[in-house]
Amino acid sequence: MRSAKILFKNKHAGILTQHDDGTFTFQYDTSWLEDAGKPPISLGLPKQQEPYHSDFLFPFFYNMLPEGSNKQVICQLNQIDTDDYFGLLMVTAKNDAIGAVRVQKINDI
Repeated sequence: MRSAKILFKNKHAGILTQHDDGTFTFQYDTSWLEDAGKPPISLGLPKQQEPYHSDFLFPFFYNMLPEGSNKQVICQLNQIDTDDYFGLLMVTAKNDAIGAVRVQKINDI
């Protein structure tokens, strides 16, 4: 299982997890949910108490990934399989993400 903190404008918004079976969950942080001034990180992931579940990386996060030759180069330099979307997200969205959301790896659980 691998997990990452999801930061919105550098504030902790939730946790994204890839489980050992390859499925994913996203859970908003309680303090993020309780603050009415904090928006959802995506229109496709409205704020809710229950975790979101998916067999695939959620489209919002998938759309943060590089494509084409950029993806190939990043994967090669970081020794990441091109199908390891979670690993690729950890490398590319930790510092240089487009928009307000960044992804920060949590040590393997």
